[in-house]
Order: sequence, then structure tokens, then C-alpha cells
Amino acid sequence: MRRTSLRFRLLLGLLAPVALFIVINSVSVYRQALAAATTAYDRTLLASAKTIGEQLDVDGYDDAASIRATVPYSALEAFEADNKSRMYYRVSTQGGEMVSGFAELPFWRGRLPARPPYAALVDFYDDSFRDRPVRVAVLLQPVASAHGRGMAVVQVAETLELRETLARRLLVDMLWRQLLLLAVVAAVTVAVVQRATRPVRALGEAIEARAADDLSPIEAPHAPRELLPLVDAMTGVMGRLQRLLEHQKRFVRDAAHQLRTPLAVLKAQVQSAQRGDVPPAQALHEIRETVERATALANQMLSLAKIEQLRQQPESESLDLGDMVRQVALDLSPLIADRSLDFELDVVPARVDAHRWMLLELSRNLLHNAIKHSPPGAALAVRVAAAGSEAVLRVRDAGPGISAELRQRLFAPFAAGDVARGSGLGLAICREIVQTLGGDISLDNRLGPDGRVNGLDAVVRLPLLTHRDATP
Repeated sequence: MRRTSLRFRLLLGLLAPVALFIVINSVSVYRQALAAATTAYDRTLLASAKTIGEQLDVDGYDDAASIRATVPYSALEAFEADNKSRMYYRVSTQGGEMVSGFAELPFWRGRLPARPPYAALVDFYDDSFRDRPVRVAVLLQPVASAHGRGMAVVQVAETLELRETLARRLLVDMLWRQLLLLAVVAAVTVAVVQRATRPVRALGEAIEARAADDLSPIEAPHAPRELLPLVDAMTGVMGRLQRLLEHQKRFVRDAAHQLRTPLAVLKAQVQSAQRGDVPPAQALHEIRETVERATALANQMLSLAKIEQLRQQPESESLDLGDMVRQVALDLSPLIADRSLDFELDVVPARVDAHRWMLLELSRNLLHNAIKHSPPGAALAVRVAAAGSEAVLRVRDAGPGISAELRQRLFAPFAAGDVARGSGLGLAICREIVQTLGGDISLDNRLGPDGRVNGLDAVVRLPLLTHRDATP
């Protein structure tokens, strides 16, 4: 299904309630006007009944009273308007005995209302007479004369042509006014919505006119306040896309540059082995070392790329940094044993919000570097502690430390202290991971009493989760 536009939704949301209100208001006003018209015509019926009641005479008293009526039908013609309605009457005793008028008119069997609308004993009701709907007024008229006293029931019925004509006139007059009002509201609403959505269309046209590689921030100085969150969100997305593209370009550039050298070396070694320049065993050993260095370089470059991928994925979990370090130390235990290192592991629970792979990769790079640069039989200590609001990972080796020249480019990619022993990506990976997790990392030479370097301390500080935020 085709998605509805914002303008259509605004128009529907504005006009539908207005139209509903106009309909409800029209029905209410029509009913009130009809009730007022009914009240006015009922007053005419009451006047007719009183006119008839004034022309009654009586002989006798109460139950023995005999009521006489000398009312011709022509007396009601004065109350018939424009020959559009007809009026009928009936005069009866309280017992229903016919005195005068139209005998076919059913006798009233109702009850007077507790609070009559007029200062008279009168009741109004709807009925049918000669297959036509009528409105009937009933008046209990006391009749007195010099010869008696009694009570007469005067009924006056009127057909509804005049009332219906008036009701239709009121309805038509009201409808065209309400329709005119609805048309005015619709026109104003369309104009307002068209003007209000103009910045949205302008923003869409500006974005569509951009070049495919233009990911610069969106400039919308005249955008309304309601569009600013959308503009900011789009700018943020473009910024993330820009970083991803730059990272991808850098990765391709670095991969092409860094892998070219080991591949060239490997090609030369294979050609040398084919010519027989070196013994086969030595040639295979050199080829294996070159392949291992190229494999390590490729793995570390993929790790850098994976960090950027995880950075765009906010999903993480509560992990114990001590458990991650203990797992890495167990994995690297053959390397520790091979160099006969005096290894010390001291960890305490310290929960952080991170990706599992990041913590394992961070711990593996730091511990692997420490093992690689520690002299055989030297001491190597790894500690995890909780200090205030931080989880602290400290790796202490007994290596040569960091030179002043290397410190200037310590965490830059491919800045290896010994090119023959590493690619220079390990510390760059550690820095990227720590920055992604909102922490910091430092490498400091450890000096002895004589001022000489006794080793290197690698310290990582990460935000510590509280017991309330940590999830088991």
C-alpha cells in the first residue's frame, strides 16, 4: 500500500474533528430550533383550546353537569396558517362522553404532567388522525354558569405540514451555513498545512540535490523547531557514515601498503628456494616465518576493522573484566611456560559494560606484548582491581620499556618498536578498544632506585558498573 503523505495526515487530523464537531453542533442546534418551534406551535394549540373552552356552557353541577358547546369548526380557521395545516377539535366530559367536535378523534387517556409548561391544566402529545400524524393539545377546562358547574376536556389536534416545512427550512438554512463554514475551515487548513510542510519539502529537495559522496552536516538554519531533532539525527547518521567510509578507505590503503611487503618477501623467498640459493630446510623456515608475520598482520588489521564495526553496534553486556583476563591468561599459558616467566595473576570481580570480544582482544594484546618483551625467567604480573568508579587492569613486565623516540608515536598504527618482531598494530588496537569503551590507557616505564628502567606498566581504566546497573 502506498504510504500516506504528511500533508494528508495533517489535513485528515485537522478536518475530521472539525467536520465531526460541525455535524454534532448542527444536530444539536437543529434539535434546539425544532424544540423552540414545537413550543411556539404548541402555544397556538393551547390558544385554540382556550378559545373553544371560553364558548362552553353547563347545566347542573359536578357529576350531573351537562356541558354544551356551540363552537363551529370555522372558529379554528383563524389558527390555520396558509392552508398548510388542518386543525380538529373535540370537547368531551371527564368520562369521555362526546360533547362536540370530531368524534373520530381519540379521547385523551393520559395524565397531566407534574409541572405543566403553562399556567393551565394542559398536556401535549403526538397521535394519528385520519392516517395523518397530528400534534394534540388537551386542556381540562373548568366550566361555570348561573345554572351549573363542571369540567370539560378540550382536545385540539393539528396536522404537521407547517411544522415539517419549518423544520426543513431550518435544516436547509443550517446545513448550507455549516457547509460554508467547513469549506472555509478546509481552505484555511490546506493553506496552513501547505505552508507548514514547506520546510520539510525544502529539506528533502536539499538532501536529494546533494552529491552521492557528500556526507557533510546538514545546514537548515530556517527549519522549524520540530524538524531540528530530525536534522540532528540525519547529521549524526551522516557523520557515522563518514567515519565508516574513512575507516574503510584507511583499511584498504593500509592493507594494500602493509601486505605488499610480506608478499614481496614471500615471493622472493620462493624464487630463491626454487633456484637452490639456500638449503630447502632453511628456505621452508624463512617462508613459514614470513607467512606467520603476514597472517598476524592480516588478523590485527581485521581486528581494527571489527572494532569499528562493534562501535556502531550499541548492544553490549555486563562482563567481569577479571574473568576475561583469567581466560586470556589460560590461553597464553603455553607462551608463559615457554619463556619460563614468573607469572602472577591477581584479579577481583570488576564488572564493565562491553563487548566480550573487545575485552578478550584487549587483554590478549597487552599480555602477549608483555610476554614477548619480557626476558626469559623474568617476573610478569597481571592485576585487575576496582578503584572507585573504575575497573583497573595493570600488566607489569620486566622488559626494556619504551624509548623516548617511540613514545611520540606510541599508539599510532604500524609504529612497532621492533619491526622484525611485530606489526605495530597491537597498541593501536588496544587504544581503539579502550576509547570505544569510554576508558583510557597509559604505558609508563618503571624505574628502579638507580634510575634505570626495570620494566613497563600497561594500565587500562574502564568505567565500572555499579551493583544496581550490573546484570548477572
